[in-house]
Amino acid sequence: FKMAAADVIDNSKQENGHSEAQTAILPKRHQLRQSWTYWYLNDNRAMNWEDRLKKICTFNTVEDFWALYNNIKTPSQLNVTCDYNVFKHGIDPMWEVPENAKGGRWLINIDKGRAEVMDVIWLEILIAIIGEQFGEDMDMICGLVANVRAKGSKISVWTRDHSNEAANMRIGNVIKQKLLSAPVADRLKPVFDVIRYEDHDSCQHKTSSSIKAKLSITAVDIAAP
Repeated sequence: FKMAAADVIDNSKQENGHSEAQTAILPKRHQLRQSWTYWYLNDNRAMNWEDRLKKICTFNTVEDFWALYNNIKTPSQLNVTCDYNVFKHGIDPMWEVPENAKGGRWLINIDKGRAEVMDVIWLEILIAIIGEQFGEDMDMICGLVANVRAKGSKISVWTRDHSNEAANMRIGNVIKQKLLSAPVADRLKPVFDVIRYEDHDSCQHKTSSSIKAKLSITAVDIAAP
């Protein structure tokens, strides 16, 4: 694949032989049901947001995904204010585009200092999304976003219709189950306390502390009174 953003390449992986092993031509390709585009937002705040956003590559097989993933930095290795976005091919990772305009996101906040948790959450949800593990609700999913921030990073799953609470709740419950079964050390469990669903319109016009969640799911089930 042709890289559009050289600063996301993990040179250590290339130097130790991962690149050659992962990009070798294989006799059989395992096709994904659709194509996905991996995007990168750099940390140059002097540039316009649109100019900071670059396509890394588009993939549509399991082998091409791993060839990409195993040769780029994980989210926790990116500089502060950088983002990764993985969206269905043809959907730009922006609130304004038609597929996202009436949508929202399941948001997972990650405390500063829990970098290894961020990478586990990212990969678990990414595999679930490109592997279409959300059943009938896959059409609702637009993409996945990782925001690397100094005060605490975020990972979010974007859906296309914030008003479809039933579908969004099903998606949220799949996310919960994937994260609760994620392969992490006991000292890191649970990898999240609560995930919140917010509509994009509220996110654009309010500060993060004033956004009211439309839906929420806790890692530990709260017993009814």
